[in-house]
Parts: sequence; structure tokens; C-alpha cells
Amino acid sequence: MYTIIDYSIYTAKAELPYNIADATHTLTELSFIVLRIQVSNGVIGESYLLSFQYSPEAIVGALKDIGSLVVGEQVHDTIKVLKKADEASEYFGKEGINRWAQGAFNIAMWDAWGKILGQPIWKLWGVSVNKVPVYGSGGWLSYSIEELIAEVKAYKDRGFKAVKIKVGKPDWREDLERLRLVREAVGNNVDIMMDANQGMTVSNALLLARAARDLNIQWFEEPIDHTDFQGYQFLRNQAGISLAMGEREYSMVPLRELLIRNAIDIWQPDILRLGGVEGWKASAALAQSYGIPVLPHYYKDYDVPLLCTIPNGVGAESFDWIDPLIDYPLEISNGMAKPRTEPGWGFQFKDQFLTQIFKYRE
Repeated sequence: MYTIIDYSIYTAKAELPYNIADATHTLTELSFIVLRIQVSNGVIGESYLLSFQYSPEAIVGALKDIGSLVVGEQVHDTIKVLKKADEASEYFGKEGINRWAQGAFNIAMWDAWGKILGQPIWKLWGVSVNKVPVYGSGGWLSYSIEELIAEVKAYKDRGFKAVKIKVGKPDWREDLERLRLVREAVGNNVDIMMDANQGMTVSNALLLARAARDLNIQWFEEPIDHTDFQGYQFLRNQAGISLAMGEREYSMVPLRELLIRNAIDIWQPDILRLGGVEGWKASAALAQSYGIPVLPHYYKDYDVPLLCTIPNGVGAESFDWIDPLIDYPLEISNGMAKPRTEPGWGFQFKDQFLTQIFKYRE
């Protein structure tokens, strides 16, 4: 019997010298919520979520609510816990912040279960590949041209084969010029992607996509509001560029709606928003049934091992934000990452960077 008997919630912050912005958000801090669960045999399972400056009291409250349902359950009963949490959350909503909290506990449970079994997560699911391409992400709209070029050159110098930059300026022609300068900086052997964070109209997204064809842009991420399925269908038919989206979704319903409209080229699941490992893998399986590749959102330390367990994984997104805060940063060489071989997820936050804000049992 491996019973969950306790849990603690912490905050951690990475250095952010100045505010950064995309088309729809300005980020004033790089904040994380870290969750640790304790199992009756002494094993600790850990997870984290990216929180920035948003709703710190709300997410902690949701974690407490879900935590009260998790304590006393067996650590391997991940699906049972997800169903239990869904039932308890239905009145105020299973999606949104409650799903984030479910995802955090699910990921921590898998970490603990892998440690109990003495195996890394990817070996528990069956292996497809043993390394995954990663791309360098950033290119914030708040960057000066000099900062933008310095970042993409730094990614290229580190061996990355692809970079992604933000678009969504009030005038799409300014986006086009930034893309052109990035292409000049990295040359033709580095792929470039663009991400509007839902910040464009259909008409401007179409104009930018068509104008950027000559720059050989690999794909266009979240050009418009993620609920505008017809807009995505129109753009995919008219823009002549691959469309990627998925990071804002809390279930597979939006993916289904996009698939039946033939309105998506790349699926980008967010493991926290989908409630954890099972939701992530289920969405990847649905995408596979339509021949759609999977390239997840943000959480490379969870995504790389999971991508090794599916046939349609094509890459992961890379930020360096938590690397100084954890014991074993993911090793990336020549644009490829291998999953860690330590049990569970294979890393944890260093205690000196954690501030405890809640403990279930004192």
C-alpha cells in the first residue's frame, strides 16, 4: 500500500531582469508553484506549474481543494483520482484552475510512482524514440531588434535547429520585418516559427502568413482566438502555412472540433491544462488518429519523456527558466534532448529556491 499522506505547496521564482510581453500578455515575474506529495513509504513526488504573476491565491486554493481529495488515496490510482476530482469540481467547473490543480497532483503522483518502481516515467509507457528535437522559444515583442537578434543567434550557437518568435504587432508589417531580420541572422539552416498568442484578427493573420511565405516559416502558432474554429479552418485553407495550437485547451473537445474541420496541422498540448499525463497522452492519440503531429507547450521536462512514448511526437519547446532552480537540468545537445534516466521525472527543485506557503499537516 502506497498511500498519499501529506503534501506541501511552495513558490519559486526565476530571474527576470525586465518585463517581457507578447501580443496579449505582459509578464512581470517568472513565478512557479511547486507541489510535493508524501507517500506512506517516505517517497516524495514533485511537480510544478508555470504561474507568472497571475491569480496566486486562486491556484493555491484550487490545489488545497484537490489536495483534500487526494490525501488517503493510493499513489498509483491516478485515473481514480482524476475522476474523483472531476466529480468534486463539476459545480464550479472541471476546466480552468481546477484542472491545473488536478494536473499538478497527477504529475507528482507519477513522479512518486516512478520512484517507487525505480524507473523513469518514459520506461513505464513503452518507448518510441530515445531523443527528441527541441526548439528555442522566446522572441518577445517587447524585445528591441538587438535583443531579438542576440537571442536567436544564441540559440543557434548552442546548436538549436529551430527558433520561435512572437508576432502580433499592431502593424503586421513590423512582424514581417522582425521575421526577415531573424532569417538573416540565423540563415537558411535554422527553422523559424511564429506565435501570435491569439493576438491577431483573421485578416491580419492571413496577410502576415502570406507575406511570410518567402521566409520559409515552418508554422504559425495561435494566430487568432483559440475558440474561433471556423477562423482556423479559413486560415488553413487560405494562408498556405501550417497552423499550430492547443496550449489553451482543457479537454480534447477543441482538438476534435479542429480535426473534423481539417483546421489544424500541429497539436500543442499543455500537460497541466489537460489534467496530467493521461489527458496529455489521450490527446496525442486522438491527434495521431488524424495524422497530426504533437509538439507540446512549454513543459519540456515533462514533455520530452512523454514524447519518447508516442509515435507522432515531433519536438518540444525549450525555455531555460527553471534550469538554475533544479538539480538536474535537461541536457540539450545539437538541438536534441534525451530523457533523464533517474526514476520518476528525474529532477526536483532545489530547496534553497523554494518558499513554503502551505503544508497539509504541521
